[in-house]
Amino acid sequence: MNITFNNPDTINGKLTIVVEESDFAELVAQKLKDYRRRADVPGFRKGHAPMALIQRSYGMAVKVDTIDRIVYENIMKYTKENNIRMLGAPMPAEEQVEQDLESAAPYTFVFDIAIAPEITVKLSKRDQVPMYHIAVEDELINKQAEQYCRQFGHYDKAEQYDAEQNDVIRGTLRQMATKAKVLEGGIEVTEAMLMPSYFTDKKQQALFKDAKVGETITFNPRKAYKDNEAEIAALLKKKREEVADIKSDFAFELTEVSRFVAAEENQDLYDKIFGAGMVKSHEEFAAKIAEQMAAQFAMDAEYRFKVDMRAHLEKKAGNIELPEELLKRFMLRNNEDKGAEFVEQNFKPSIEALKWQLIKDQLIETYEVKIEHEDVLNTARAMAAQQFAQYGMQNVPQEYINQYADDMLKKEDFMRNCIDNAAENKLMEKLKTVVKVVDKDIKLDDFNKLFN
Repeated sequence: MNITFNNPDTINGKLTIVVEESDFAELVAQKLKDYRRRADVPGFRKGHAPMALIQRSYGMAVKVDTIDRIVYENIMKYTKENNIRMLGAPMPAEEQVEQDLESAAPYTFVFDIAIAPEITVKLSKRDQVPMYHIAVEDELINKQAEQYCRQFGHYDKAEQYDAEQNDVIRGTLRQMATKAKVLEGGIEVTEAMLMPSYFTDKKQQALFKDAKVGETITFNPRKAYKDNEAEIAALLKKKREEVADIKSDFAFELTEVSRFVAAEENQDLYDKIFGAGMVKSHEEFAAKIAEQMAAQFAMDAEYRFKVDMRAHLEKKAGNIELPEELLKRFMLRNNEDKGAEFVEQNFKPSIEALKWQLIKDQLIETYEVKIEHEDVLNTARAMAAQQFAQYGMQNVPQEYINQYADDMLKKEDFMRNCIDNAAENKLMEKLKTVVKVVDKDIKLDDFNKLFN
């Protein structure tokens, strides 16, 4: 087998493989012998069918499969031995001539290869990256306490609508022909729900002021929502296209007023949030909230450190040239069902992600960052705990978190994501010892503005 490689511009490569008969003939013959041993052909004892029959039935398929395999294996072997770092997989070259495998060898296969560019990012203590420390202020603690009270609140019935309370009202909607007459055959919605305080139009809001159960209020949905047909359709329980021409008034017969009441701060609330007996006083409540916020702020600060570190590293790496046309072909081949438009829409972010991955790979190699199984496991558990927290589950036993993480790690995509995150986390910890980390105290509002 003859392999040649041409690398005209450092990022595009052309690899040519010439496959001779001697490269595959013996492998094909052995494979056909195996087929014959296992073949159960009518009219012949198992394993005793004529080889000519086996050759006619399976010969070409075995030959194609064998050549494909040895070509792939030799590409991998050649690129590894010659330290050629491929991006993606080899692509059949556009100038590839179709090979007639029914004819005798040799066969020539030409591949385009996207080559990873050489990247060198050198770091020292002259490189400065900020690490923010967000202050846990009393005002934030109080707001979170109020949020918990609202989270565990409930609705009470009221006799009169109060806009200041953001009451929810329910009743029956009927389409009007005139101010005093219901439209015969018009729209009628039972159990309609309104929050007039969220109307866009103030005049329509005012029509419901101090409305009592049993009263009927006439208003205009189109004016109330200022032609927002999505809102109108939701209210009237119609499709958007069905409400395009509806401009009439509606009578709303008020049957129920629901008023939200926040939960009281008491032992019952503490137990619901943190578990029975874990918090027993307002002071402990505030301290627990402060502890939670400090932990969340620390995670947010770590995330911001990664953002700033990435920006710093990308700036130091400078312009990274990639074989974009070849990578676009590769992306299109992997997304044939989604088409060229999908590739165009997603190519730029894919390229940016690839550049960042190449920078990380270089630094991981430079600083000999090793990823252990325990790193992946800890990352999976942290991701699992974060998912539980997003659903308000703050006190999930560690054993359940561990079991959930173990189950998720059985999924290939999740496993890959954990490995990537673990590698990046470990790299960032290493880089903190290489660059100068500048500690900066900051208030939450100012921290949030950094993301604007």
